[in-house]
Amino acid sequence: MEKFRMLFQHFQSSSESVMNGVCLLLAVVTVKLYSSFDFNCPCLAHYNALYGLGLLLTPPLVLFLCGLLANRQSVVMVEEWRRPAGHRRKDPGIIRYMCSSVLQRALAAPLLWILLALLDGKCFVCAFSSSVDPEKFLDFANMTPSQVQLFLAKVPCKEDELVRDSPARKAVSRYLRCLSQAIGWSVTLLLIVAAFLARCLRPCFDQTVFLQRRYWSNYVDLEQKLFDETCCEHARDFAHRCVLHFFASMQSEMQARGLRRDPEMSEPPEGGDGESGKAHLRAVSSREQVNHLLSTWYSRKPPLDLAASPGLGGRGLSHRAPTAAPGTRLSQHTDV
Repeated sequence: MEKFRMLFQHFQSSSESVMNGVCLLLAVVTVKLYSSFDFNCPCLAHYNALYGLGLLLTPPLVLFLCGLLANRQSVVMVEEWRRPAGHRRKDPGIIRYMCSSVLQRALAAPLLWILLALLDGKCFVCAFSSSVDPEKFLDFANMTPSQVQLFLAKVPCKEDELVRDSPARKAVSRYLRCLSQAIGWSVTLLLIVAAFLARCLRPCFDQTVFLQRRYWSNYVDLEQKLFDETCCEHARDFAHRCVLHFFASMQSEMQARGLRRDPEMSEPPEGGDGESGKAHLRAVSSREQVNHLLSTWYSRKPPLDLAASPGLGGRGLSHRAPTAAPGTRLSQHTDV
């Protein structure tokens, strides 16, 4: 149980691990989908190629789009590419690194589908049965061209009366299936060799640029996560203070009307544990301030220099908004 908890925390803290898990899940789903798919070639001369190529290429396109949607870094990459420069310049190298990482994970499931289809051979036989050169097979010597085309279109349907138990059908099907498997194994070998060379040759070159781009791509992702978490924390604290202010104002109104007040009821404390830690959140206490803060974060992100670079309000990232005194009460008209 302890190992499972540590593994779960690792996946939560590492965006790269989460994306690898999503990529693996899509690959498993791809294998399951292909194994459960009911393949039925139409066995018509004008539709075999459309059906076979469509089944070979359309699901990979859908899986590719699903991989992009499931990868959070694709959204972060587009946001980093389209954001205003502001006080922080945009590095095209980081965007290229993030794009490469996103595409590598998104292409895993589509490539797996294509390789499975090629190694299985059914799609290839259906798509190209009408394109086979009949001169390569002696069984077609006594057929007219129209009969040959009709026969080739029926090759994927081994139960059809025209081609049932026909040696010519078996020969054409075997030829196309072998060709499909040869292409599939060739692509597989090519991908494995490319991955092997990339893994083995990368340490032979200077890793400085790679480490920098990897670091800052992770930084952009984590910065956005922390900003979202801080916004949720502020929204919760802001809503809590607005509710307390509403009850306090209603209590004053009831006293002004002379309504009886329960002596055991006491006013809620203005501050509690951790108030000093939320001082930078409590300083933003109106709707206009929140909107200005969010607009400034989008249009003028602070530079990556904690010591001297200008940030919000003309100060560095170490700037903290002035906090209210511990005894200061909320204004009577909180803008929500």
